[in-house]
Amino acid sequence: MDAATLGLLELGGVFFVLGVVGRLAGRIGLSPIPLYLLGGLAFGNGGLISLGDIGDFSDLAADIGVVLLLLLLGLEYSAAELMTGLRRSWFGGVLDVVLNAAPGAGLALLLGWGPIGALVMGGVTYSSSTGIIAKLLLDLGRYGNRETPVVLSILVFEDLAMAVYLPILTAVIGGVSVLGGFEAVGIALLAVSVVMVIALRYGRFVSALVASPDKETFLLKMLGAALLVAGLAQALQVSAAVGAFLLGIAVSGVTARNAAKLLEPLRDLFAAIFFVVFGLNTDIATIPPVLGWALALALVTTVTKIITGVVAARHANVARMGQLRAGTTLVARGEFSIVIAGLAVAAGAVNGELAAMASAYVLLMAVLGPVLAKVAEPAARGLQDMAARRRNRRRRARAEDLSEPAGEAEPLSGGTGTPGAAGDGGRAGSNEASEPAGE
Repeated sequence: MDAATLGLLELGGVFFVLGVVGRLAGRIGLSPIPLYLLGGLAFGNGGLISLGDIGDFSDLAADIGVVLLLLLLGLEYSAAELMTGLRRSWFGGVLDVVLNAAPGAGLALLLGWGPIGALVMGGVTYSSSTGIIAKLLLDLGRYGNRETPVVLSILVFEDLAMAVYLPILTAVIGGVSVLGGFEAVGIALLAVSVVMVIALRYGRFVSALVASPDKETFLLKMLGAALLVAGLAQALQVSAAVGAFLLGIAVSGVTARNAAKLLEPLRDLFAAIFFVVFGLNTDIATIPPVLGWALALALVTTVTKIITGVVAARHANVARMGQLRAGTTLVARGEFSIVIAGLAVAAGAVNGELAAMASAYVLLMAVLGPVLAKVAEPAARGLQDMAARRRNRRRRARAEDLSEPAGEAEPLSGGTGTPGAAGDGGRAGSNEASEPAGE
């Protein structure tokens, strides 16, 4: 059987299984992301069946999936809303860096991987998965929630931080001079600034450029513009995801709504491939030796991400349940973490154990994040209901205690028991005082 035929069979099988898995996830009320990841593991390195003839297509399709996820996420918000969110959430962004980069860097130093290993692992644990979170917000219907702008602001803050971090990391692991590293960072920041200015001041021209009454033409122009901007951003050492997101921000009004409707089926298809490819690229055999450390790191950084989201949402005056949703939504790690570890391993700057640690950690977080985001709110509401019932029972018990009659007073020793009799005034007064309590 020739390679093209085998590739078609494998790709068809993957798409069909994805459809079945998505249907199953819908029936049980769960995001399909964890099942997509586990499916990729089953067909990846060391899995049940190895897929070897769709690698080039699947890798490119996964990149397109991230671009489309972020493009459509950007279409939901205007540039003004983004800037307002960034101004309000800068504190959460800084707190995010401090709380979530430190555990990874500390573990790398503890395991003897040195300063470069610490720099790499700090980036792995810091950055949430924009792709997974974008899909989560869609699956859980949270685009319109009050905490969602806070979540998006933190994600954009992280992506912009990556625009600074990735050039520095590349310079360090590649042995580039300090001057060369600063030059790369400067180019990245300049590129982001230019795109932001275009989005804020000239967004209407961008909308007019891609708009078209013909659906086919509109689709080709919009998708082409997204891929061009993403590729240009990546060439300038900026995340392709940031470029796609900012293009979505620049397109506004009726054009944005029409583009979202037109691109939704493509987004769902390519996003599913992205999560499968992540699982395909993970070698199961490398996970068991580092699973204990990865699990400990996952538990710690789950708590730190939840704290980040809660504090940022509280700073934006979001209610308590929204704060919890914001924190649990940010838990998932994914594409950036794998890119960071991959850069370091490819350059020979770290050992293979770090790559295995990063893979195990990201897999745990990519599965834990969607599950936690799904179940945290119902669990919290259940605990609130239990606490409310307990309080009500205590209130009823106190009310019953207070409403019980004082009862017949004990006759005074030596008394006659005749109301109002001499020497019995104290008892009579007690009875009068106790009567209202028994009503």
